[in-house]
Amino acid sequence: MKFTLSWLKDHLETEASLDEILYALTDLGLEVEEVVNPADTLGAFRICRVIEAVPHPNADRLRLCRVETFPGGPGSTGVEVQVVCGAPNARTGLVGVFAPVGTFVPGTGVDLKPGVIRGVESNGMLCSERELELSDDHDGIIDLPADAPLGMRFIDYKGVNDPMIYIKITPNRPDALGVRGIARDLAARGLGRLKPQVVEAVKGSFASPVTVTIDPALKEKGCPLFAGRVICGVKNGPSPAWLQARLKAIGLRPISALVDITNFFTFDQNRPLHVFDLAKVAGGVLRIHPAKGGEELLALDGKTYTFRPGMMVISDAEQPESIAGVMGGEVSGCSDTTTDVFLESAYWDPITVATTGRALKINSDARYRFERGVDPAFTLPGLELATRMVVDLCGGEASEVVMDGAVPDVSRAYKLDPARVQSLVGMDIPEAEQRATLEALGFTLAGDMATPPTWRPDVLGEADLVEEIARVASLTKLVGRPMARAQVGVPKPILTPLQMREKAARRMIAALGYNECVTYSFIDGASAALFGGGTEAVRVENPISSEMTHLRPDLLPGLLQAAARNQARGFMDMALFEVGPAFHGGEPGEQHLQATGILVGATGPRDPFGARRSVDLYDAKADAEAVLAALGAPAKMQVGRKVAGWWHPGRSGAMALGPNMMATFGELHPKVLRALDVKGPVVAFTVLIANVPLPKTKTTTRPALAMSGLQAVERDFAFVVDAKVEALTLVNAAQGADKVLIERVSVFDEFAGEKAEAQMGAGKKSLAIAVRLQPVDKTLTDEDIALVAAKIVEKVAKATGGVLRG
Repeated sequence: MKFTLSWLKDHLETEASLDEILYALTDLGLEVEEVVNPADTLGAFRICRVIEAVPHPNADRLRLCRVETFPGGPGSTGVEVQVVCGAPNARTGLVGVFAPVGTFVPGTGVDLKPGVIRGVESNGMLCSERELELSDDHDGIIDLPADAPLGMRFIDYKGVNDPMIYIKITPNRPDALGVRGIARDLAARGLGRLKPQVVEAVKGSFASPVTVTIDPALKEKGCPLFAGRVICGVKNGPSPAWLQARLKAIGLRPISALVDITNFFTFDQNRPLHVFDLAKVAGGVLRIHPAKGGEELLALDGKTYTFRPGMMVISDAEQPESIAGVMGGEVSGCSDTTTDVFLESAYWDPITVATTGRALKINSDARYRFERGVDPAFTLPGLELATRMVVDLCGGEASEVVMDGAVPDVSRAYKLDPARVQSLVGMDIPEAEQRATLEALGFTLAGDMATPPTWRPDVLGEADLVEEIARVASLTKLVGRPMARAQVGVPKPILTPLQMREKAARRMIAALGYNECVTYSFIDGASAALFGGGTEAVRVENPISSEMTHLRPDLLPGLLQAAARNQARGFMDMALFEVGPAFHGGEPGEQHLQATGILVGATGPRDPFGARRSVDLYDAKADAEAVLAALGAPAKMQVGRKVAGWWHPGRSGAMALGPNMMATFGELHPKVLRALDVKGPVVAFTVLIANVPLPKTKTTTRPALAMSGLQAVERDFAFVVDAKVEALTLVNAAQGADKVLIERVSVFDEFAGEKAEAQMGAGKKSLAIAVRLQPVDKTLTDEDIALVAAKIVEKVAKATGGVLRG
């Protein structure tokens, strides 16, 4: 929305400065986007007098001028400067416009500097209108009357010192699409007084020769009211200078008096109008009806549009003449020869106008306003004001008003609760001030009920009353105050144990060298099916794309897709992780928190020492154990082979405490990698954070480090067992031999294959373990160590059938 300061002052009686008005506009929610102030670009140009103009000694077409300038303004002491001028009308005694050295000349785009022209110094410039961008006249320098006040700024003398203001209007504020609506807001803020607007009806001297009818199907929804009148004997010439200047200032091209008047009311009152050339309206009738489909209209923008069925059309007895609420037709448009017109003012349904405008891809000032909502009660007053201006500027005689329909009833009332306003806004706004604010904005108050004005379709509840009071009072006055504590003393932690564990898991995985990913919670159905999902229960009803149709059953699909994208761009080795929810159902609460990481490719870059190797399941296991340790999981847990189908059946495992599975690790199934186009090897781990048991005792500090002052003892054992025996079974058996003394059991060697079977028998292998004994209360003797060793052999033999290797 663009307007000028003088235009605003036609409606607002104010002494506020431009800066005060600009600040108030933004503070009221009418954000100032741009200000074009002539004083910024033309303020240095002042009226001067040429004392003497003589021919240039070294150039025939140049003149050497002695110019008297008044840099201090009217009444100040004159300063004489020398200027070389090439204008043909430069002469002694001429009163013109002078630009001193250092001035930026907008018409040329240069900053004036002292110069030497053909051997003679020149300090400044005598200007033409084109150099000031006031017109295209460049035949000579500006020649003012002899009584023009010397030293006055030229923009003040010319009357062009009128800043243009451009503000952004949010869709809920159609009333601010008229200058009067903006003035009303500023008056409510206290920056002046809203000037009263008197609407005097123009008495019709004859019956209108044009009748108007609204199709019954549109009276309820599309066009509740259509009114107009004939004005005969008008003279449609150029509009007056003041009107042309206003339209030019906001970027509109003056066309003719009649058209300029309708454009003026569009911006002045937010009241779009249209003028038909009466001689081109066939049958003396204008019909508002839905289009049948296929009708065509040559619009005022020079384009031909084809109507779709149901679009609102204004037609005469023969053909369409206008796109209702959007744009008029070229055929019935006014020209210089127009003498009789029909001036139309109507109220159109916002949704219908928006639908038509979008379908036909037309953007017009009328559509912009009607689809946001104009004031229905101003339909007839706007017609009267426009009629008065047409008669005043173009002459003519007006007929009686003809209309069909009625002004729609948009009245509604909401309760004003002053105490509630103060509670929500957080400012001490007295009740009297609240009521005065609403009344200044046009609300009608009856007791504690407030009725919004007809030009405010956005006010639809008590909360909107609060908003209006708050924005006029200015939220910049809101003082920040700390909220009162619910309890005295140190506040309790706000993070839940699960949230703290999520944070700990994220920090630990990042510390292990993984890069965090944030992937979508939606994946395609095929990928979801690979990980046990893709069911109808987790299908998204209205997906944003075909690749986001289902809730993810696991974090692995998103990480693998990210890995595939990186591999496609040449990054073959990577470590990625994500912490987030996965969904095992579509109902609220049917989700679980996972911490998942993947390792792809090799463990590091190539080097001359051969340290590079492919990642394997033990890398994933070690990282999973590190994350579990960070979450406080017990150090001893069972590792089983019961894993989901997307894990490699022989190269993966699950860590659990009894039936409670806490993590899964290992290689991913080759079919999954092929389906997601990921080049292996790929190992991964998934930690179910919520399944890690909480410590039995809660403390804010770490437990004391338990260290023994007694010497630990390590013993190695090699057992011959069946080839099918798992190392974990043997380790658990040895660990259980003495839970007090045995601190750690680890496998350090496996001897299997043909050579092993040749020595130990078919179907046999050798597993070697190291057992660390940590005494508690006394140093172990040889007898104590032998006793524990015997228990270990016994336990292993019972659990695996193994015997000590000879």
